[in-house]
Amino acid sequence: MTPEERHRERMQRKKELVDRKIARATIDRGVLVVNTGNGKGKSSSGFGMLARSLGHGFRCGVVQFIKGSFSTGEEAFFRRFEGDGLDYHVMGEGFTWETQDKARDVAAAQAAWQVAAAMLADERYDFVLLDELNIALVKQYVALEQVLEAVAARPPRQHVVITGRGAPDALVAVADTVTEMRVVKHAFEAGIKAQQGIEL
Repeated sequence: MTPEERHRERMQRKKELVDRKIARATIDRGVLVVNTGNGKGKSSSGFGMLARSLGHGFRCGVVQFIKGSFSTGEEAFFRRFEGDGLDYHVMGEGFTWETQDKARDVAAAQAAWQVAAAMLADERYDFVLLDELNIALVKQYVALEQVLEAVAARPPRQHVVITGRGAPDALVAVADTVTEMRVVKHAFEAGIKAQQGIEL
């Protein structure tokens, strides 16, 4: 058997395996995705799914917890879609080590959660991105029980993506897809400041 024939045979076996898995995946409903971990890419992945959803003509909502004191490229880009299938809310006061005001951070997180909870209860939204909500949960600025209840009661076809480090175990347990980003290397550790298009 030639190398090409062996390759074709391996790929045929793989195709049969993948086809069987696809045939077994018959459930069609909204999914809860959690992106967590200390590595870069949690929000970036969420915004990638937002772009896909807008591309499919979905009605989308974004609530950004924590972030808010500085301009980001994703906000500048996605604001173009407001009123055309997207509601975008930057609700944070900035990173907690910058604000140094717990009462203000809690109030901002609570206000953001009210907007998020309304989206999760609204069947008009096909896709909801709750960026950095995990941080608000870890710091107990938003009650985990409220979040679990809201995602469980959301419209059946609504997709939800929750990002941020330290996702609580109970949230991970109810999520359909969980990805943990792991740091291998980061430019900041070498003294390179946050770059537009990469971090900003």
